[in-house]
Amino acid sequence: MRPDSDSAAQALLSLPVMLVSIVIGLLTLIALWNLFVKAGEHGWAAIVPFYNTYVQFRVAGFNPWLFLLLLVPLVNVVMVIFVQYRIGRAFGKSPVWSVFLMVILPTIGLLILGFGSARYDRSLVA
Repeated sequence: MRPDSDSAAQALLSLPVMLVSIVIGLLTLIALWNLFVKAGEHGWAAIVPFYNTYVQFRVAGFNPWLFLLLLVPLVNVVMVIFVQYRIGRAFGKSPVWSVFLMVILPTIGLLILGFGSARYDRSLVA
């Protein structure tokens, strides 16, 4: 049986998208690991699904159990914006920086916070 040429072409064209997605995922994981270490958390928490979200809420200064609100439609979008904003604020970044680089371009924002000179200050989010 001869493979369908359309399916083979689609698979070949999807390869670059998959590779870019894997690279972005790995960069995000590495950046989140460093961010957690800077915030005094365990770096390995970045690789554990759901627990990494729990830790992000803790780093943002929220009650970590509020991460369960991510299960509620529409509320989850608002909560992600608040958490990312508060993480940026905890590292001394402005609201505009936090919204742009932590909400719109999160991998870049996490890389800057994880590898940059910004220091975590829990008093900024308390």
